[in-house]
Amino acid sequence: MAKLPAKSKVPAPKEKGGFPVIVLGIETSCDETAAAVVTDAREIMSNVVLSQIEDHRPFGGIVPEVAARAHLEHADHVIGQAMKDADIGFNDIDAVAATTGPGLIGGVLVGAMSAKAIALAANKPFVAVNHLEGHALTARLTDDIAFPYLLLLVSGGHCQLLMCNGVGSYTRLGTTIDDAVGEAFDKTAKMLGLGYPGGPLIEQAAATGDATRFDFPRPMKGKPGCDFSFSGLKSSVRRAIELLGDDLDAATQSDVAASFQVAVADSLVSRTRKAIETAKESAPNLSHLVVAGGVAANHAIGDALRSLCTETGLTLIQPAPALCTDNGAMIAWAGLERFRLGHTDPLDFKARPRWPLDPDAPPAAFAGVKA
Repeated sequence: MAKLPAKSKVPAPKEKGGFPVIVLGIETSCDETAAAVVTDAREIMSNVVLSQIEDHRPFGGIVPEVAARAHLEHADHVIGQAMKDADIGFNDIDAVAATTGPGLIGGVLVGAMSAKAIALAANKPFVAVNHLEGHALTARLTDDIAFPYLLLLVSGGHCQLLMCNGVGSYTRLGTTIDDAVGEAFDKTAKMLGLGYPGGPLIEQAAATGDATRFDFPRPMKGKPGCDFSFSGLKSSVRRAIELLGDDLDAATQSDVAASFQVAVADSLVSRTRKAIETAKESAPNLSHLVVAGGVAANHAIGDALRSLCTETGLTLIQPAPALCTDNGAMIAWAGLERFRLGHTDPLDFKARPRWPLDPDAPPAAFAGVKA
């Protein structure tokens, strides 16, 4: 089990209109046990993340039962550390927020029940937070941007383009029809023998590779709509690796990684360009593209999206890597935004393995919970 990182703070304004709010946020939807304390002055008073990478590395991916047990073992300590770093007690907070979906239901239950117990014991309101909304609203924590804005959500479990119209109001413009982009990174890294987690290992290998050596497909490029697909790209990588056989040395691994990474970046840019065109039809003054989720930490993808924004007249908002990957600060902030609008939830609110941001969006074939 990885060690707890030092607390993280960002500068915040001295004053802000309205009543002061302090929220504790808890995140346990996947393989990070996280808790944070955030204020409505956009100050991250604490942000503690306990990674389970070493627990899952032997399996080459996340094992839900292992994740749930780790959350159960460490949640109390992580929450306590977050409160200690913030130098406050439970009586000082105004609400307790927790991810209550979507995610691995065993882990989600641990965080949700912990938050409910604190809310009950301290007589504080409980706020149920959609994990995806945590990612969606992070840019408002870091950059104080106004609605509406376009969001590219790229993570191990999701790949979506959404118009963020307001807190709790999202319009899905595109989604993956099969695999999430983070899943494609993990499986490509596994095929190359790089290990787990795949995202940072692919990026590291690609740094010294020739991105033009392998001509991998750009799925969905040029097709109508804004949906994504990555299964065909993975299959193409697998075939290339099989043909290489014993010739897959370290240099060739880097070339495959670089070629794969640029294919992903091209695909994301292609579909996002379509989404910008669509979004501007209803919001002609659209000014920001936000990229969020774990894959948003990839520099090559960020550079490609930055170039796209230069072409289309938008500003790219890419939160710091620590706020792109799963963390408690994003959950605390999403909870704070909801709480300021008067939204709280009963203690019998049920955790949800699936919880789309746009419940009215049509189902996507073969995407399952990733839609």
